[in-house]
Amino acid sequence: MSDLEAFRSETRAWLEENCPATMRSGVGESLTSGEGDICWGGRKFQFKSEDQKLWLERMGSRGWTVPTWPTEYGGGGLSKDEAKILQEELRRIKAKPALVSFGIWMLGPALLKFGTHEQKLEHLPKIARGEIRWCQGYSEPNAGSDLASLATKAEDKGDHYIVNGQKVWTSYADQADWIFCLVRTNPDDKHNGISFVLFDMESEGVSTKPIQLISGYSPFCETFFDNVTVSKTNLVGEENKGWTIAKYLLTHERTGISDMGMPAPLNSLAVEKLGTIDGELEDKMLRHQIAEHEIDAASFVFTMERAKDEAKAGGDMGAFSSMLKGYGTEINKARHELIVKVNGSDAFEWEGQFSNNGEIARSWLRTKANSIEGGTTEVQLNIIAKRILDLPA
Repeated sequence: MSDLEAFRSETRAWLEENCPATMRSGVGESLTSGEGDICWGGRKFQFKSEDQKLWLERMGSRGWTVPTWPTEYGGGGLSKDEAKILQEELRRIKAKPALVSFGIWMLGPALLKFGTHEQKLEHLPKIARGEIRWCQGYSEPNAGSDLASLATKAEDKGDHYIVNGQKVWTSYADQADWIFCLVRTNPDDKHNGISFVLFDMESEGVSTKPIQLISGYSPFCETFFDNVTVSKTNLVGEENKGWTIAKYLLTHERTGISDMGMPAPLNSLAVEKLGTIDGELEDKMLRHQIAEHEIDAASFVFTMERAKDEAKAGGDMGAFSSMLKGYGTEINKARHELIVKVNGSDAFEWEGQFSNNGEIARSWLRTKANSIEGGTTEVQLNIIAKRILDLPA
């Protein structure tokens, strides 16, 4: 038996013993039902069940919430081949994610590359164990797509900064414990006057206000900073060099947004809802559209897997993440358009038994934000044009 075969055997046995039965039903199809399955961790998180808490504790203690991170920083220390086997075994038993967090797929990679050893020891193990929930302080009222125009300023006070300003579209800021935040430390240089700092959301002077969305949910917030004291020990990288870190982090954010995994086949949903004649979905046009979408979606998932392998091997994702984000956005929106078509008028029921209190409609509406969050589609197309196609700016 090879080393990888032995690892698969050991992993399968461990999962059989340690993954609670209630954590083996996968995540919900819709964004809203899926939200109920997600464990975000953090000081304020309310676990949906004892099994959800137990699953996080067991996976976190083994470092398998971040399987490829170094063990000294709370990770599992697995190779990319071992990590792939772990994911395959988790999918095989339809395990719910033990932990989903911005700390894992955005801040963590940035800290591993740019943080000091002390910062890694302080923050990464807490992310791995789901003890601290992070939010992102990037967008501002006049600095969303043009992020480098941000105005939130950090005044140098010797061993600390005083931060004043406002962020917007701060996902889950009202539930987060800490924030990774871009601040202006040099007003005279648009790109080389930005720094990347970390601070506790319970710091004096931090406040949040939820933003109600068209879907009826409110994952986004306005976030305000009023004379917030931030120690310089929480500056990541060099002062005024935060733009480099911001761009690196954005590649992980865009890849994360575009990563939809392998969702339930749409054809099975359509058959369940509409039935078949002679073994085939009755609506020929819908059958064709579903088949075309499933081929595109599968191709995209495999492309994502290839990109992840290249990144883990040390390759630079760079502008390619914009291609993944742009195409992933359109695939996800198309999928929910088809789900609406399969469900017909029931899809727009806001309350009631047919749509489980509007989950289909709310999820369809939520996908509209995919074109904006993590950098608008227009921004991604500009990046692709300039940095991949080498077209004039």
